[in-house]
Order: sequence, then structure tokens, then C-alpha cells
Amino acid sequence: MPARKNQPAKTGLSKIKQRKRKRIETLFSQLKGQFSMNTNFAKTFGGLAARILAKITALAMIQYLNLFVFNRNINNIQINIC
Repeated sequence: MPARKNQPAKTGLSKIKQRKRKRIETLFSQLKGQFSMNTNFAKTFGGLAARILAKITALAMIQYLNLFVFNRNINNIQINIC
């Protein structure tokens, strides 16, 4: 699609930045979908912080187990551990 007159020219991302961006977007998508990060019923800031920390810790634990214990892809968080 051609750019408009007032739109700056597109700058392409390097392959490394594209991979990093894809990984970050995948992570946010997983947190939103699998861990319901956008749904929150906390009453206080402490409760909110505890819930977010618990969800991020669970994701990190699944990624650790996938990588070092089960020799799977780190992004496969929906696979049963058992």
C-alpha cells in the first residue's frame, strides 16, 4: 500500500529485532489468552501485584520445564506436563 503524503517512510526492522518483537508479542498473547492477564478481580494494589506475579511465575516455570526438563520448544505452554 502506498504511503500518504504526511506519512513518514517506513523503516524496516532487522532480522534480530523482528525475532525479538515476535517473541514479545507471542508472550503477551500467551499471557492474555492462557493466563487471562486482562481479567482481574483484585481489590487492592497488593492483590493485583500478587496475581500478576503469580501468573508471570507460572509462565516462567512452564518455560523452564519445557526447555530443560522435557526438551520441548519454550513457547509450547498449552501442552500437558504429565
